[in-house]
Amino acid sequence: METVERNDIVRRRLEVRGIVQGVGFRPFVYRLARDLALDGWVRNDAAGVTIEVQGEAARIECLARSLRDQAPTLARVDSLALRECAPERAGSGFVILESGHGRAATAIGPDSAICGDCLREMLDPGDRRYRYAFTNCTNCGPRYTITRRLPYDRAMTSMAAFAQCAPCLAEYRSPLDRRFHAEPNACPECGPQLAFLDARGQRISDIDAIAETVVRLQRGDIVALKGLGGFHLACDARNDGAVARLRARKAREEKPFAVMVANVASAQTWVEITPAERTLTESVERGIVLLRKRSASDRMLAGVAPGLAWLGVMLPYTPLHYLLFHEAAGRPVGTGWLHAAHDLVLVMTSANPGGEPLVTRNDEAITRLAGIADAFLVHDRDIVVGCDDSVLRAVPGAGATGFQFVRRARGYTPRAIKLAAAGPPVVALGGYFKNTVCVTRGDEAFVSQHIGDLDNAPTCHALDDAVAHLVSILDVEPRIVAHDLHPDFYSTRHAARLAAKWGVPTRPVQHHHAHIAAVVAEHRLQGAVLGLALDGVGLGNDGGAWGGELLYVDGAHCERLGRLRPMRLPGGDRAAREPWRMGAAALSLAGRDDEIGQRYADEAAAPAVRDMLARRFNAPETSSMGRWFDAAAGLLDLKRRMAFEGQAAMLLEGIAERYGPVPADPSLYAIIRGNELDLTPLLMRLAGEHDAGHGAALFHATLVDALAAWVARTAVELGVTTVAGGGGCFLNAILARGLHAALRQRSLTLFQAHAVPPNDGGLALGQAWVAQNDFIGVH
Repeated sequence: METVERNDIVRRRLEVRGIVQGVGFRPFVYRLARDLALDGWVRNDAAGVTIEVQGEAARIECLARSLRDQAPTLARVDSLALRECAPERAGSGFVILESGHGRAATAIGPDSAICGDCLREMLDPGDRRYRYAFTNCTNCGPRYTITRRLPYDRAMTSMAAFAQCAPCLAEYRSPLDRRFHAEPNACPECGPQLAFLDARGQRISDIDAIAETVVRLQRGDIVALKGLGGFHLACDARNDGAVARLRARKAREEKPFAVMVANVASAQTWVEITPAERTLTESVERGIVLLRKRSASDRMLAGVAPGLAWLGVMLPYTPLHYLLFHEAAGRPVGTGWLHAAHDLVLVMTSANPGGEPLVTRNDEAITRLAGIADAFLVHDRDIVVGCDDSVLRAVPGAGATGFQFVRRARGYTPRAIKLAAAGPPVVALGGYFKNTVCVTRGDEAFVSQHIGDLDNAPTCHALDDAVAHLVSILDVEPRIVAHDLHPDFYSTRHAARLAAKWGVPTRPVQHHHAHIAAVVAEHRLQGAVLGLALDGVGLGNDGGAWGGELLYVDGAHCERLGRLRPMRLPGGDRAAREPWRMGAAALSLAGRDDEIGQRYADEAAAPAVRDMLARRFNAPETSSMGRWFDAAAGLLDLKRRMAFEGQAAMLLEGIAERYGPVPADPSLYAIIRGNELDLTPLLMRLAGEHDAGHGAALFHATLVDALAAWVARTAVELGVTTVAGGGGCFLNAILARGLHAALRQRSLTLFQAHAVPPNDGGLALGQAWVAQNDFIGVH
């Protein structure tokens, strides 16, 4: 504690805003005040944490500094306001008061991985929480997924159903205990319990649930595990038969699975991992991190992520996860075993059959996972908010975060994104694919957990629930409802219903404008930027299918400055699922229609596709960057039909990564009339390429060079030096890092999405930002 000088006695009120509830902030304040010999009190309220302290002015200043500089690990102090108060009787001591109420202005912290202290207790045979699967404290455990409303008190969570025993209550009430007001606090005597169910959902009694789960996994069964934000489907990743059965039962033919291993030492058997990736993998958020495969991965985990260069890896984050690995290791005493490599590798995939929302309830699991799971490991603590695992990759030069989201959910939701300025409350409904919603409050944007594709009724209902929950928990009265320009999206129709219900206007936002706006919002950029939007598809202002756009973006104003040369989609949307059709479209674009029948002679539809392209019938145009990737994959014959969205582009990236860098060839692209970037010469080079690896590497290198030249020329004409890049194609690591370097060489600064995914998972943030700016401009 720093030395302070004696001053006159004063009293101050400190109002702390940010993530300051459920993270041990009040006991932290209590200890500071006691050590500084200050009188007063601290309490939670709807706005955050409020403190009144009385004592020497220098001591109060010391406390205020410590609130910012020494805050608990999971806390985030966004603002600290001090006000003078009239001094009261001295010597009253410092106390923690019951929570206050009022309109919410604080935030709930995300769920976090079990901390080291709790892990040590749980693995100590002499501790009362030995092998207890719900061990937690104020420094770890569930938060968002168990909270119904604010303030964050036990009565407002799904732990309200569990009355604490005397020892737990003593911890909960002691300001000096790390479980002081740890709302999920529990032990084997008073807290949630595990149960093991057979395939029919019948409980199997008189067994150890953890031990039985490990036995079942090791013999090749598929077990549904109830976690923090929902159920996982788990199996032994080294058992090819188990993985194949999981794929067949879940109807997930080729889409990659993620794996869970005990620690980084175990992961290094299967993947390469840099220091930055290690830090990300071991972070308290514990997302799935995409890591470069070693050769052993494709050999020993053949069915997990076939054909891809990356493997999604996560470490245990709940007590239950650790207990599975502890059991498989033979129940060693202490935590020393966690420093060694272990053999157990588990596929851990979301229990969301048919692309529907994540299963969260026990009864729902038995019904929806029937025929998929051979057994169930469940518990009786309700999940209030379903929240999938986040998916990330480490990105050099990614600013303060050092990573990029593929999917933003557990561990990060509902962490606020700070905006450049305060504005009216906006609800933004996102797009069709990878849907998320966003609610703004003042100068903060709260983006929901990943909801999913709005192609089924349950996911649409999940969107409704997510909006209602965020609006309720943030206690806002929306002034605008923003949505995508496409009139047929469920999110657009629901936006109209909400606007009518609340009596507020709607604000349609063009898809690619929203992509760029999300980047501008996150980085709090000021003034006009040049936007480079690269994705699969989005409805353009002209009614066309856009996806490779240069945009001038200045707040709510957006103007199209250029596009990729359009290609046709023979067969409409079917062409977006069958890369060979895009290969045929590229040949037609180059005037080589006669080659389509010969190159794709084994495709029965090849003559019809050629005819569509020649007659321009059932073959709409698109400027989509994603379709150029598909055409490249189709010409290199990497994949004729995709099993999941983006597969062809991922395979193309994967073989390019394995081949290594090659020089770009500037002769293989041109900037033509109307500021269109034409990549047809590049694709025609690929049409004659015999080495797919070299072709993929050449495609990426030349694409980066072409995009950089196109952007730089437009930036000079526009007089700007700031570029914002958005859209799902920026998930391609070769493209993202290559563009960053190429534009820097041209004295341009490229900003990319890091607080939200660059794909459609970030659209809601961009829509909200545009709507706020539009409202501010009008008013």
